[in-house]
Amino acid sequence: MYVIMGATGHVGRAAARCLLGAGHAVTVATRNAQHAEDFAGLGARVVETDVRDVDALSAAFRCGRRAFLLNPPADVSSDTDAEEQETVRCILAALDGSGLERVVAASTYGARHGEGVGDLTVLHGFEEGLRRQPIPAAVVRSAYYMSNWDAALSSARRDGTLPTLFPADLRIPMVAPADVGRRVAELLGDDGAAGGLHHVEGPERYSSDDVAAAFGRALGREVRADVTPRAHFEAAFRKLGFSDPAARSYARMTQACLDEGFEVPERPWRGTVTLDAYVRSFREACVPG
Repeated sequence: MYVIMGATGHVGRAAARCLLGAGHAVTVATRNAQHAEDFAGLGARVVETDVRDVDALSAAFRCGRRAFLLNPPADVSSDTDAEEQETVRCILAALDGSGLERVVAASTYGARHGEGVGDLTVLHGFEEGLRRQPIPAAVVRSAYYMSNWDAALSSARRDGTLPTLFPADLRIPMVAPADVGRRVAELLGDDGAAGGLHHVEGPERYSSDDVAAAFGRALGREVRADVTPRAHFEAAFRKLGFSDPAARSYARMTQACLDEGFEVPERPWRGTVTLDAYVRSFREACVPG
């Protein structure tokens, strides 16, 4: 039996579907059971629990032997670093006494020690917490999610622009969430899988220009990358509804990646979903009717 956190999101959903498709018993831990009704239809057990309810989350973990751990993203209108550090604490506390024999946890390329640098530091703290507890843990560090570009569909369709904080020609590691979920399912099910870090990215690396071109092909129109100057990073996030602390954190995270470079492991596990395939699939899913 496997327990999956975040099954109503991109990666958790893909992992749960892979495991169910292979005939495994799966428990989905979610804050809102109504959002996971499709999993019940596929034979999964759905357990409603809030990540901040340590006792309830620990009880959900006791439904299985192995679990996928995902720290949920905080509402961007909040102090995201503080909120996500608290949910990391709750997940780690829920592992105590859970009886799990192995966990696989989601992290990110470039996770590093520090403060106020968004997921880079929050997830580094998550990794460190997992190392200090006794349950064997594999950490999946994922490249930049292709789904981070989903919000650009409206501007690409409306005026042919793709807003980006990266230099238009900077090629970075990217990955489709479905590929990450597939790797998570493999690690959960592999009795010989080692703990430690497992880097996951797509079949190749892409630039913002490449993303704009992929949107253009999917939409049948010209789309160009519209680069936000570094001095305007915080303002750009605030315009999207981010709180002041969240805007500072996300701006610092982006600046750290640009200044220190993106993590580029020598031998990542590579998925098969190309950028064109991801954008085309996302665009088709957004077509009404």
